[in-house]
Amino acid sequence: MRLGIALAAATAAFGLSACNDQANGGGAGSRDQIKVVGSSTVYPFSTLVAEQFVNANPGMKAPVIESNGTGPGMKQFCAGVGARHPDIEDASRRMTAAEYRMCEDNGVDRILEIQIGVDGIAFAEGQSGPKLALMPADLYLALAANPRGAPNTAKMWRDVNPTLPAIPIQVYGPPSTSGTRDALAELILARGCEAVYPVSLNLKKTDPNAFKKVCEEVRSDGAYVDAGENDNLIVQKLQSNPNAIGIFGYSYLEENRNALVGVPVSGVSPSYETIAGGSYPGSRPLYLYVKQAHIGAIPGLKKFIETYAKAWAPDGPLVKRGLIAAPQAVRDASAAIVANGTPLDPSVLK
Repeated sequence: MRLGIALAAATAAFGLSACNDQANGGGAGSRDQIKVVGSSTVYPFSTLVAEQFVNANPGMKAPVIESNGTGPGMKQFCAGVGARHPDIEDASRRMTAAEYRMCEDNGVDRILEIQIGVDGIAFAEGQSGPKLALMPADLYLALAANPRGAPNTAKMWRDVNPTLPAIPIQVYGPPSTSGTRDALAELILARGCEAVYPVSLNLKKTDPNAFKKVCEEVRSDGAYVDAGENDNLIVQKLQSNPNAIGIFGYSYLEENRNALVGVPVSGVSPSYETIAGGSYPGSRPLYLYVKQAHIGAIPGLKKFIETYAKAWAPDGPLVKRGLIAAPQAVRDASAAIVANGTPLDPSVLK
């Protein structure tokens, strides 16, 4: 455990016993630790910021950081305001309009949306792997539950593309609760579906639920293996299974370059430059969501997000950890949100 950072599903200690819960007016006790939940992709960045926060503020307790996936994290984050509920949601995709409504229904409003940087959905294999090069169409035909509207029967990569090797399709990836899984569906599978099944272009407009079933639903017959929220476990599986492919945030590929290689998609390999420049098909933004009501009520919360803002520059420590720095304009806008506490306008959400 780095510098005593309290991680995993620990319950935040309630320390300020003499005070009522300043975030919601009382009844739930108080808390003198920051609590963060959500994305396994953002998790290593938040733990690094937590280390820096503790080093710079020795009187503060270490933040509690839980890696349980963007979806479950959103449910926790939106469950209410007060010491029992998280202060920050790490997210590997943007909050949805439905999630914002869930927050509002539980009294959670004035939410800060802070883009911390950019990431890529990396496809990787072991150093001794078959050196696959794939297109979104290949990944769609290999991983979709119902490619072209019929149950998936492909067993080998050659079954989806005759130029690919005759090795079993075995892909380790995130669960359905993960923001990385959502991004896989929207950025890669849907793109592949539209390329090989033109009918889906109209279906997307006329019947979004049918589009999701045909284009974005992932097969569950064993070819795609739900490896949970522990991306390091996927790295281990790729090292022991040379023919398998893993899917995770780019930082995990960057940290394991000695053991893994990136799989090119549409002829572009995942790298800092290709993700930052947008040429890699799996590029996506990463976010923090912060309750404005907790700033000032939870000790150190403002300093924590200010520490984030100081760390996300191209020459900053988060980039050294594997984050892709956002463009200058995005960084400036995010820094202004941190400084001013400007809440998210929910009308921009989908």
